[in-house]
Amino acid sequence: MTQNERVKEIRKTLGLTLEKFGERIGVTRGSMSNIENGNRNLTEQMTKSICREFSVDYMWLTTGEGEMFIDTDDDFIERIDRIMAGEDEARKNLFKFMLELSDEDIVALDRLMKKAIEFTQNNKEKD
Repeated sequence: MTQNERVKEIRKTLGLTLEKFGERIGVTRGSMSNIENGNRNLTEQMTKSICREFSVDYMWLTTGEGEMFIDTDDDFIERIDRIMAGEDEARKNLFKFMLELSDEDIVALDRLMKKAIEFTQNNKEKD
């Protein structure tokens, strides 16, 4: 499934018209039609707008990997609680490690993750 097809799947799943979907991310009905039909590709700004506006997972939208929608904060908190109460020491240690990082470390880690995503995307396009 292409990124354009995933956009259409999001819109259909949400039960929105091309016009209503486009309004929420600041593009016209015609632009949305062109995107869904593969006549126009998403810009990075549009990709981020879709993810932000509709709680879509960035990795899913760009690569097709993972789930369509991101979990809410409540879902994350519940999952973290289950991990910390469980027996998986590796997962617990990852959370403990993250808590020890400085703000600069978090910025650097975020930058590395973005580069890894970009690298993966570029290599998938070559395959």
